[in-house]
Amino acid sequence: MDVQLFIPCYIDQFYPQTGFNTIKILEKAGCTVHYNSKQTCCGQPAFNSGYWKETAQLAEKFLTDFQPDMPIISPSGSCSGFVIHHYQKVLSERPDLLERHTLIKNKIYELSDFLVNVLKVEKLGAKFPHTVTFHDSCSALREYGIKDEPRQLLTQVEGLELIEMPESETCCGFGGTFAVKNKAISTAMAEKKAFNALTTNAEFIVSTEASCLMNINGYCTKNKLPIKGIHLADILANF
Repeated sequence: MDVQLFIPCYIDQFYPQTGFNTIKILEKAGCTVHYNSKQTCCGQPAFNSGYWKETAQLAEKFLTDFQPDMPIISPSGSCSGFVIHHYQKVLSERPDLLERHTLIKNKIYELSDFLVNVLKVEKLGAKFPHTVTFHDSCSALREYGIKDEPRQLLTQVEGLELIEMPESETCCGFGGTFAVKNKAISTAMAEKKAFNALTTNAEFIVSTEASCLMNINGYCTKNKLPIKGIHLADILANF
């Protein structure tokens, strides 16, 4: 199957290996991956900060960079969910783009959703001999709508033990510019998330969202905690 790869800003700028691992996984699952190097931000940070005019410009570019004739796969439920559910708000005066959005939004998939529900692939032959716990990103869980899919994939990884943490669905405190504008609250939320994870004695906190992991890892590294965040794709690519 031919697919297009959509790489969010945080992965492009801070975790490029996660992007390469996403390609590795999709190819292992039998896909031919197409990557448009002209792609940029989907517009979510600008939208959440109230810059809807600028978001509309990025939305138009996104809808130009990607084609509606093949699936668009991303290692992020947050960015995927944003494109699917919010573009119509900033493009309300552009019926031509709304029509194209209608075609494209039904082709956008977060990685674990695509693997489990479209390709019907759960076992990739990955090995990861570690104990992990899972953090449900707010946007991935409540906006995009994934919960079981990442866990189904993790349980098929050889040597991996998944232990659920208390309040796995509670926000980690990132929230885009929230972490910058409300540093004290964000730090307290990251602290709670980290210590909930530590109660499981896991070595890693897994998530589908690089932005959440950046926030969690920042807290864990600064406080020298014996646990760190890792993207789902970086585990599944260990084959």
